[in-house]
Order: sequence, then C-alpha cells, then structure tokens
Amino acid sequence: MKTLPKLPTGAILIIIAASLWALDGVLRRSVYSLSPLTIVFYEHLIGAIILLPFFIRQLKSGEIISKKSWLNAGFVALVSGLLGTMWFTTALLKTQFISFSVVYLLQKLQPIFAAGSAAIILKERLTPKYLAWASLALVAAYFVTFPGGIVRFDTGSGTAIAALYALGAAAAWGVSTTVSKRLVSTQSTVVSTGLRFILTSIFGLVAVVLIGQMNTLSSISLPQIGTLGIIALSTGMVAIMFYYRGLKTTQAKVSTILELTFPVLAITIDAVVYKTMLQSTQLIAGVILLYAMYQVGSFKPNTSD
Repeated sequence: MKTLPKLPTGAILIIIAASLWALDGVLRRSVYSLSPLTIVFYEHLIGAIILLPFFIRQLKSGEIISKKSWLNAGFVALVSGLLGTMWFTTALLKTQFISFSVVYLLQKLQPIFAAGSAAIILKERLTPKYLAWASLALVAAYFVTFPGGIVRFDTGSGTAIAALYALGAAAAWGVSTTVSKRLVSTQSTVVSTGLRFILTSIFGLVAVVLIGQMNTLSSISLPQIGTLGIIALSTGMVAIMFYYRGLKTTQAKVSTILELTFPVLAITIDAVVYKTMLQSTQLIAGVILLYAMYQVGSFKPNTSD
C-alpha cells in the first residue's frame, strides 16, 4: 500500500507560524482602541527588546550582515512590517471591522503576489501542477472565509478606499514573502528576525514623529502593554521565527499556500470562542483547502513540481 509522503520540516514550521497568526484576531480585540501605528510600533519594539541579546550574541559569534541583507531586511520591515500592517488595519477601520467584507476578499490575493514575485525575483517555476493545486487552494480559502461564497459590499462609504488599502496590504505581504526568502537564505533565523523587528521599530517611531502622534505612545495602558507582550511572544516575534526557519528550506511559492492555514484555524477559533455557526460550505472547503495545501507542501525544491 502506497503511503502518503511526509511534509518537510520547513513546511511544518510555516504551518505552525500560520496557526499562531490565527490567534491574532482574538488577542488584538482588546487593543483596538489604540491607533494602528501605535500597535505596530509597540509590538515590534517589545519583540526587538526580547531578541536583542540573542541578536548581539549571534553577531559576536562571527555572523556578518551583508549590504544586500540590510536592504532586504529594510524592505521587509518597511513594506510588510509597517505599511502592510497599517494598510490592512486601516482597511478594517474603514469597514468597521465587518466580517466577510471586500477587505478580506482582496487579502486573499496575497498568494498571487507572492508566487508572481517569486517567479520573477527568485526564478521559482510556476508549473502546471503547482498552479492547479494553488488555484484549488485559493478557491477553497475563499469559501472558507465567506460562508456560502457571499461577500459583503454594503460596508459604508469607505468601502472603495478600504479596498485599495486591502489590495496594497496583499501586495506588500505577498512580495515581502519573496524578499524574506532572499533574506533568510543568507542570514540566520535570529539575525533575520532581529533585523525585521529592530528596523520596523525604528520605521514605526519615525512615522509616529512625522505624523505627529507622539502623544499616542504615552496613552497606552499597562494591560495593553501586557497584551502586546503576549502578542510578541506568540503571534508576533515567535511566529516570525518559526516562519523564517521554515522559509529557509521552503520555496516562497509553497510557503504562501501553506500560510492559508490561517483562515482555516481563524474560523475554527471564531466558532469555538464566539460561538459562530460554521456553514457546510466552510467545512467542505476547509477539508479541500487542507488537502490542496498538503499537496503543495509535499513539493520538493529543484524538481518539476
């Protein structure tokens, strides 16, 4: 009897990271009163402070950060860590955080930007086999996110602007997957993660000063600081470390499909925590999505897959 191939370790680590990200919505609900920029700054600052001793020790051991790595890390920190998160949060604010909106629809385009940029920048081949399973995964992810396949467009006058912000976030995160792959290919996981969090903290502080929101940094409460600390030690810094470690041995085009673990677990958590009833279409689509992800995750680098 033919046995199914095991998922590579790298793929499993990316799935773990995406699973942690699924907890993000629950954790962030208590800090939604803060501005998006304040949240981004503090969660990255806390992560940077925790990582700093390990980052310095790694550099003292002889690891050198090349000019190309600084550029790659700077791009990821600015475009993904700061702008992508800001744009997506702003899009949610424009639609009053209404579920099943056009914001979540456009966010599902992220794998297209990731796979496309990986093909151009990293020369990863988008074979017919990959495109077939990836397309199935994207369609399934759509039905997982939207019960009955219905998208809400009646989310107020800010819907059109929210759509642009959501599209920008999808592009930022997708392309950053490819650039992150370039970063982790030449640097250790600790240094790659440290660079991302340190540089995002710096960019965040500069943005706060330029926009004139310094007063928002002092308005944060101790419980909110505690929540952001929990985020850093789960869905933030720790998740990124798992993700970067997995990305070292996983193609960017594969990684972006494995990240679709997030919507499957997000709706599951929502159903358990907030007693949301899942529709049959979501359950069926979830099973299909997991199987499509498994097929993509089983691809081996440098083959015809």
